[in-house]
Order: sequence, then structure tokens, then C-alpha cells
Amino acid sequence: MRDVLDQVDRWLSAGRRVAVATVVRTWRSAPRQPGASLAVDDHGEVVGSVSGGCVEGAVYELAREVVADGRPVLARYGVSDDDAFAVGLTCGGELEVFVTLVDDVDLVRALSTAVAARSAVALATVVGPGAAQGRRMLVDPLGRTGSLGSQRLDAAVTDDARGLLDAGVSGVLHVGPDGERRPDDLEVFVEAFAPPARMIVFGAIDFAAALARVGSFLGFHVTVCDARPVFATARRFPMADEVVVDWPHRYLSRTAVDDRTVLCLLTHDPKFDVPLLELALRGPAAYVGAMGSRRTHEDRVARLLDAGVSQAQLARLHSPIGLDLGARTPEETAISIAAEITAARWGGTGKPLRDSAGRIHHDRLATVVAAEGFEDVSPS
Repeated sequence: MRDVLDQVDRWLSAGRRVAVATVVRTWRSAPRQPGASLAVDDHGEVVGSVSGGCVEGAVYELAREVVADGRPVLARYGVSDDDAFAVGLTCGGELEVFVTLVDDVDLVRALSTAVAARSAVALATVVGPGAAQGRRMLVDPLGRTGSLGSQRLDAAVTDDARGLLDAGVSGVLHVGPDGERRPDDLEVFVEAFAPPARMIVFGAIDFAAALARVGSFLGFHVTVCDARPVFATARRFPMADEVVVDWPHRYLSRTAVDDRTVLCLLTHDPKFDVPLLELALRGPAAYVGAMGSRRTHEDRVARLLDAGVSQAQLARLHSPIGLDLGARTPEETAISIAAEITAARWGGTGKPLRDSAGRIHHDRLATVVAAEGFEDVSPS
């Protein structure tokens, strides 16, 4: 939905009828994750994608029917269907797509404004079954806009939507018409628009410039920090969202870090490294990586142990940083680091896919559901 919001807003402002198709659930090797969207207007124009090309034609035609008659539809595509090869879903996965008319200009504009401002917001949509199908509600950390049908239902969905928003994942809730925790009534798809996760790169070197480019491409809010003002300049790091001149450990102690933040230490200088890693390894960051040779790593570990860092905390350290890709250039090294961050986020092994078995796409929602105890949420 994030990718089609601006165009949907323009179409609605021009008085056009618009249908939006959104992936709400996936199974096995589906090509796109829940939240992927495609929008179609009454002129037949289209923006977005739900499958990277596999079922676009079939979903486009379904969206045109919804534009014409206004009736929402929940459709499933997968290789278990006789029609699978006709629509092109030959990847072995399945996906469920909810297609509905979008006619609330104020809600779309509020969502678009929040996303543009990088504010945390979730869109809850009743995807089935019953008369409430298609109703929507916006949820943020402080309030909600719209209604799904009753105050108790709104309150129950708001609570779980905020939990999913905190975790940065989208999923389907199973609730009763008044918010009861039971799996046999309403299905509500919650699409979480969490602010971009942070990537903080310490050390204003050429490797940092390459990593800032890759981090920005991956959707991170990138900060580069270095204590040397001659090197830490916006001109040297045009792809960074911000460049900070400060001692790394001092900056880390005063900036916001959560369990989605990744910290990349590229300085390999003990006077910067040890105080910074002491803080980083005791904090909530999702990933802490440090550049350096194996000799540098051994010396760094010894210094950290002397500083009182525990073995359990040291186990969180990715050092030397990155996966073994044989990287040499700053750009290749940045890909190596980004690959390790991605593997850590999704539970990947870093092995070639040809040497592994099972599903290709790892399911972060299932991990969050198990960890947070969302009993009424369907993992994709």
C-alpha cells in the first residue's frame, strides 16, 4: 500500500473510482509479502504489484470488476488450483488477495500524510466475512480514526494493531464482532506502516559511504557518525539521512536505539571501538557488527572482556562484520554486510539456496506471533 498511496490519493482527488488489491496472506514461496498492493482506477490505469508479475493480470481484471460493482472480494491464488498455470503462479506458493473499493479520501490522505512523515500508523481492514467486509480504521500509538463496526471491536483491534506496529509486521487478526478472541468470525488484516528502521554507521570512511548507499536502498534511515568534522560531512555521504559529528559512544548514549536498529562499526580503532561496543552490546539493537581483521577482532574481544562485557553479550557481536563473499571493494563489502543483516533479520543461514531445502522465504510474522503471544493472529 505504501507504494501506491500517492497515486490513489491523486485519483480520488480527481473524482475517480479506485479499487485496491492487497496481499493479506501468503504460503510457501509466494513472491510478495503481506501488504503488497495494486491499485486500478475507472480508466483502467494501474499502479503497484501483488506478485511481481505472476498473477497481475488476473488481479487486475478482478480489481476492474470491483471498480464497476463496488463489491469487495477475497481471492486466493496457488498451485493447488487448476487455474494456477493460467494466471502464472508457478513458483509453488499461494497468496490471498483482498480487493476492495477505496472511496474515503480523508482516510487515504491521513494515511499518506502519516507515511510521508515517517510516523507509526496501521491500517486495519475487515477482509471477511460478513457485512463489515471492507470497513477500515487507522490506528496510531495515540488514537484511531474510523470504525470497524463497534466500540469493543475497535478497541480489541487497536490493541493488537499497536502490538504488530511495534514489531513492524503485518498480519490477519481473528476476532468476534465485538472484539471476542475467537477464530471463527471476522478476519481483520492489519497493515503496519512502521517508521523505517535505523542503520547507524560509525566511521566516516569509504566503506561507510558504500554501506550508506546500500542501507538507504534497503529502506533504512541511515546515520553516519564520526568524531572528525573534516571527514564527517554531508557532501561525502549524500545517501545518508544525517551525518553526525560526535564521539561514537557519546552519540550512541543519547540517540534512540530499538530492537530494529542495526549498528555497524567501521572504525577499528580501540579508543572508539571499546566504549562504543560496551554500550551497543548491552542495548536492544537487532544487529551489532564491527569491521576489522581477525587479529583486530581478538584484541577487541580481550579489551571488551577486561571492560566487563559478558560472554553472552559478546555472542551478539558480528565480527569480523559481514558474510564471506570474498568481498574486496567498499561496494562489495557493503553487500556482504547487508547480506548478514538481512540473514539476521529473517533467520537466514547465509548458505547458497541450492545447498538448502525447504521454503525460500522466511516468515518473520510467525516468529513475532510466537514471541509476543498474539494467539488471534494468522502467521503468513
